[in-house]
Parts: sequence; C-alpha cells; structure tokens
Amino acid sequence: MTTSSTQPAPNVAADLQRLLGLSSVTYKYNLTKEELFHEAIAHDRGRVQKDGPSDAQKAFPTRLGVKGPLVYYTDPDCTGRRVKDTFAVGWPEVENVIWWKDDLGKYDPVKYEGLLKRVVAHLNAKQATLYVKDVFVGADPAFSIPYRFVGEYATHAMFAHNMFPKNLKGVKDVEGRRWTMLNAPSFVCDPARDGSRSEAAIIIDVRNKICLVAGRADYNGVVKKTIFTVGNLLMPMEGLLSMHCSANVGPQGDGAILFGLSGTGKTTLSADPDRRLIGDDETIWSDNGLCNLEDGCYAKLIDLNKQAEPVIAAALSKAGTIIENVPPLKGKKMSECHPDELDLTDKSITENTRFSYPLDANPNVMPGARGPHPETIVLLTADAFGVLPPVSILDSKQVMYHFVSGFTAKLAGTEVGVTEPKAAFSACFGAPFMAQKPSVYAKLLQKKMEQHHARCILLNTGWSGGAYGVGKRISIGHTRALLNAALRGDLDKVPTETHPVFNLKMPKTCPGVPPEILNPRNTWKDQAAYDAAANKLRELFRKNYADKGFAALNIEAAM
Repeated sequence: MTTSSTQPAPNVAADLQRLLGLSSVTYKYNLTKEELFHEAIAHDRGRVQKDGPSDAQKAFPTRLGVKGPLVYYTDPDCTGRRVKDTFAVGWPEVENVIWWKDDLGKYDPVKYEGLLKRVVAHLNAKQATLYVKDVFVGADPAFSIPYRFVGEYATHAMFAHNMFPKNLKGVKDVEGRRWTMLNAPSFVCDPARDGSRSEAAIIIDVRNKICLVAGRADYNGVVKKTIFTVGNLLMPMEGLLSMHCSANVGPQGDGAILFGLSGTGKTTLSADPDRRLIGDDETIWSDNGLCNLEDGCYAKLIDLNKQAEPVIAAALSKAGTIIENVPPLKGKKMSECHPDELDLTDKSITENTRFSYPLDANPNVMPGARGPHPETIVLLTADAFGVLPPVSILDSKQVMYHFVSGFTAKLAGTEVGVTEPKAAFSACFGAPFMAQKPSVYAKLLQKKMEQHHARCILLNTGWSGGAYGVGKRISIGHTRALLNAALRGDLDKVPTETHPVFNLKMPKTCPGVPPEILNPRNTWKDQAAYDAAANKLRELFRKNYADKGFAALNIEAAM
C-alpha cells in the first residue's frame, strides 16, 4: 500500500519489491513536512536512554506545535556518526577504487547479502510502515544523483526533505541512476551472524546502488553523510571535484570555497553579509562552476552564540526545522518549552547537539545554490600550538600537501590543567567521507585551480603569541581582514617572507592587520620556545605524511 497527500505516487511498491524484496509493508510517500511532523510524534519509537525501553517516544513538539520545530532524540549510542560501523561492500569492481580505512571498512559480500535479506524479512514480518522521500544529491541537474530515502522514522524523511534538493527538473535517467537508502532502526544486528562490528551497521552497496542502515544508527547525519560518501566515490570518476567545504560569491561575482575541520570557522566565515552563500558543508566543482550538494544546513547547536549566529538563532523557532538531542528545560516537558528558551549549553545528552533547517532560511543565498568557478581557495586551520602564520600564500605543491594533510589543532581534553594542544589531521578536510584515495581529490583540485587561475591561502584562525593557555586567539576582525584581502586579490602582489620552519610564504603587510602579527615568531616573548614548538609541529606534519603513505600517492612533501 502507498499513501500520499501531495501527489500521485509512482510505482514505489513495485520498485522496492524488485530492488529489495519488500512485500508486506505500507509506504507513506512524499508526505509534506507538516504531515511528517505529526507522523514522527505519533509513531517514531525507539531507545532514547541507555537502559530505557526500545519503544520510547523519540520526537516531540515544542510549545509552538506544528508551527515550530520538531525535537528529536537519537539512540544514546548514536549521538553522532558511527564511523567504525560504516562500511562498503567489497565487490571486486570497487576493491581497488575505494580508500579502505577505519571509518570506511570492507564488508564481506556474502555476509552483506545475508544481512540485507534478514532486514527485509524483519520489515515484512512486522508489516512495517515505511516513509519514502524522493530527493536529489546536487543542485545541478547535469550530474545530480537521484536519492530515495526509505525508512521507519518520519523524522528521517523530514530531515531528507530539509537537506536535499527536491523536484529537480532535467535530471537524466532518474530510475537508472537512483540510489536507495533502506533505514531500519528496529533491526538488531548480530556480529557473529551478520559480519557487523556491533548491533548496527551502515553499508554502501555500489553494485546495487543501496545504502543499508541496519540497527540503532538513527543519528540524522547518517541520512546525509552516507550518500555524501557515495557522491565522493562516483563524482570524481566524471571529473567532478566533490568537496567537504563551504562556498560563497562576492559582489563582483567572485567565487570562493573554504575548507576546514570543526572549530576552524568554516561556517562562520562563509556567512558573510557581503557575499551570497552557495552552501556551508558539501560542494561540487564541475565544468559549470560551483554547486551545493544540499538544500539545507545541519548546524551544531552546542554553546551557540545567538548574536554571532543570527541566522541559526532565527531559524530555531521556524516550522519544519529539526532540533536534535537538546534537552527540555529542567522541570518542563518539551511541549511546554519555547524553542528560543532552550538551553543550548546543555551537554547532558551530547556535545554534538544539532539543528537541521532549509538553505533558504539564510537571507542571502545564490539562486539555485549554484555559482561561478572560484577565484580563491581557503584552507582553514585553528592552530592551538600558536606557531602557524595567520595567513600563508600557497603554491601548487603546497596546496596539494596541505589539502591532503587537513590539519587543525585542538585541546587534548577537557580535564582541569590539560592545555597541551593535540594535532588533528583529516585528509581533504573530511577523511571519513572521502571514498577514494586523497590524491584523487588533490589532483582534481590542482587541475581545476590551474584551469581557472585560482589562488590559495592557508588561513589560521587559532592562537598567536603562544599556545593555548598562554597566547590569545587571533581576533575574528583580523581573520576577516586577512580573508577579505585574499578575496580581493590584495595579497597577490605584496612583499612576502618565507617561514624558515614551515616553508610558508607570509605577506609582510595586509590592510587592517598589524604587520607584527603576520610573522608568528614575532608575537612570542620567548622566541626560542617558539622555534621549539614550530619544529615540533613540523615533525607532526612529517609523521602524518609518512604514516598516511602520501609519497606513494605522488603527493610531494612541502616541509
């Protein structure tokens, strides 16, 4: 049975019976967000506490009811992506294509086929109600991937509606190119029987264009990041550079892309009132220019500064948005709370509280979430060691090296007195989602930069004058002045000096920035201590380069 209140459904039941073997389930196809809101509250059931029941309510209204956000709670074991439980089926045709690693493991094909049959049998036996949402991955119909979500939770279908383009015209061979996610949180994997690592598994099946989510992997980001990983596998094969980055366009039609790991300022710096947003997380660079893969934003909420992030703050109380893992106010039910009253510093469930809202909630978005070829590439880092320059101008070799390094530095932990920074390296600034080897994306980036004469800077939003605990965070005003100068081309012809340890070209002047901070050594009182810290960081870069085998991938060492 298939139901819909929005349009006549295609032959979903026949398609899914042929693809998966689903035969005795009920489908609710392409429901509106308002309908999904009510369905989620009425029917989304699962575990929300460690020792709690498996049929607890998972979705709730706020005081605003359907005119406000849906508040959703994940399984306590899945408050973020289950990276160690994410796999691709080891079919022979992808054996030497996929970059196998800890967060994209190889799944035995025989075990996978058995598991898929058991998940389908489970859904058939319980005569499950499944929510179906047809969307696309990518706003450009020239290469957009048709994506069908099929799952037990209305919240997930509502999330897919928020996060992906819909009703895209001009996409070729929709049926033949469609990927399908089957999402079954009520199934429990048995590692000994199913070949999984735990009671849940997220598996990409390239041969049959299936993403299987079996078990308690009900974090909303799984619906997004799994198909993003698929796009990162397929699109480079067509010469398309898929990137974990934000992108925007200036008043002169000048495009820019900003790569960066969490905490480096990627979302904040791309949200510039003088520049129009293409997207804040997942972008394609094709022969047509830049294109958002999404139609929504999935922002972190923890410790949100509502004055600094007014777009997110304003969207919190809008209809059709989804708040994830934020607790109600103490002593109140969520239905008694106004979303603007919620304590966004509350980490009692997780530090990874999230918020899903449509891209058009941003006030200044490029039409169709598309833009021109970028003139400026920005690699963001937040160096808590306090030794990298605030801005460096990279040559072609350095672009590839720093892109595959994907460096930032964070605090080692949250214990009192622990202030020693900890290096974090994530290839291409999104290693878990990069399904091919890092050199594939680096070479595409280099080629496209050369074709379109794009410049590249390494922009450090971290510490100056000392490491964390001694120095100070580089001011957002100085960071924006450096970024704006690079975007205008002001740094293309200024005098420079070369850092003796990192071999980075540093500008000697920049409008709006004190020249003494441009060479980080000058900001340290103890310059011998600076030299020691800089050499220590260089050795961490070199170790990461060796450990990852980048030389064998024809990435030249740059320091």
